[in-house]
Amino acid sequence: MILNHQKFDYGATRLIEKVIIQAPFRFSVDFPDDACFIYFEEGNTLVNSAFEQVAISARESMLLKCGTYFSDLLAFPSSDRYEIIVIHLPQQVLRKIYKHEFPRLSGPVKSGPCINKMEARDLIREYIKGLRFYFNNPRVVSDELLELKIKELILLLLQTGNAESIGVLFKQLFTPQQADIREVINNHVFSNLKVEDLAMLCHMSISSFKRQFKAIFSDTPMHYIRKRRLERAAELLRVSTLTISEIAFETGFADAAHFSNAFKSAHNLSPSDYRQQPDRPDLTNP
Repeated sequence: MILNHQKFDYGATRLIEKVIIQAPFRFSVDFPDDACFIYFEEGNTLVNSAFEQVAISARESMLLKCGTYFSDLLAFPSSDRYEIIVIHLPQQVLRKIYKHEFPRLSGPVKSGPCINKMEARDLIREYIKGLRFYFNNPRVVSDELLELKIKELILLLLQTGNAESIGVLFKQLFTPQQADIREVINNHVFSNLKVEDLAMLCHMSISSFKRQFKAIFSDTPMHYIRKRRLERAAELLRVSTLTISEIAFETGFADAAHFSNAFKSAHNLSPSDYRQQPDRPDLTNP
């Protein structure tokens, strides 16, 4: 649930936002033409793109290329509150701000990650602290001030320990990466994503995704993914000491009850009963 949402627009374009969220909550964004900087003041989560899954903790930030991203904000015993600051970097705004000269970047343009994670640093924390003043005093915010804050952020990012990768990333921020279905499935078969989420990561309609999936894997997405998850779960039950709940989380099931029902439906045996068998069959190779 969103508890509070403040935003600053640059003309008609959303530029800076602060969102306070009470977990559990599905945080999903689609940036077809924007790059984006996101700072997590509170909360820990996993962020999924078509190509990778990155763990983010409180006081850490990330720079995202244009694309589609998902994150399930989970409630933890210590806290169920997330505070997130989002700074959009739209192409048209950057072109306007840097119409005379873009920051000097060095190094060749090469393939880089969609999600570039940055550890907590004083430079970024002080920048975020400055933004808080404007969220508390929104009347002083103008387009000119927002331009300065965007320039300041880019210069700070280029001075962090990630300067080289950030420089490369800025050169290719708006170079879309084509998502291959095989790669998306391999990256997220054990993530708690629905079929429609996977279709979005592939930039396809659900019907097109299902049709192409069937052509590649000779199976439906739901059946194939569940089969892979249950095989992995059976392996973990045999060789690990993880709890049932931990195995459910590791293999992409919503919760332990959902996992247990799916496992029993497939094998006529609960996960606990399977684990307790002295001569457990290898269910990964039926």
